[in-house]
Amino acid sequence: MLSFFSKYKVFAIVFAIISIIIISIIYNTLNVYQPLPIYQPTMVSSELVDSTIQYKKKYHKIADFSLINQNGKTITQNDYKDKIYVADFFFTTCQTICPIMTDHMAQIQQKIITDDDVMLLSHSVTPEIDTVAQLKRYAKQKGVNDSKWNLVTGDKKQIYQLARKSYLAVKDNGDGGPFDMVHTENFMLIDKKRQIRGFYDGTNGEDIDRLLDDIKTLKEEYHQ
Repeated sequence: MLSFFSKYKVFAIVFAIISIIIISIIYNTLNVYQPLPIYQPTMVSSELVDSTIQYKKKYHKIADFSLINQNGKTITQNDYKDKIYVADFFFTTCQTICPIMTDHMAQIQQKIITDDDVMLLSHSVTPEIDTVAQLKRYAKQKGVNDSKWNLVTGDKKQIYQLARKSYLAVKDNGDGGPFDMVHTENFMLIDKKRQIRGFYDGTNGEDIDRLLDDIKTLKEEYHQ
């Protein structure tokens, strides 16, 4: 019996090594890094996109902006330079989806609180109501960390154009007003090149988990 095992010892070792190699190859094949898509206006529902850019198939980026945050500070694209960030649109007096969205954004804030690469940006769609003082009260109520999360207000035309032409995130309310909008539950993941890399339902816990996973995937992209 011992001679039998001794005879096939080398074969067993070689077989074991080959098996390990094959298993490793299969594992790596199944876990190949898959980059996130780069969303263009043609990839998004037309009701969320301004008619002037619905044809765009490439080179879409978030436009420059200048808005005011909960502390009265001017926030521009430079505050998000070389950052990954999650953006959304809300208003402080909303009693339907906004509280859920804000609570989920707060959960994201907790997860990325020590990550210097990631920030949050929430735009008010009712800037005439959401003054700096109102945003400050709301920020305190919701546990906003000023270094990670800006709630911004400002010129309604600019916010409307950002929503429809940059973030592809809100609907025109169709009542004939030039800059009236109906915000959606969408969260948008923006990369360091100001490109949209994902859309998520900000009221859905599973989508928030997916967003957090996608942040990790996006961070991995910068280490490839």
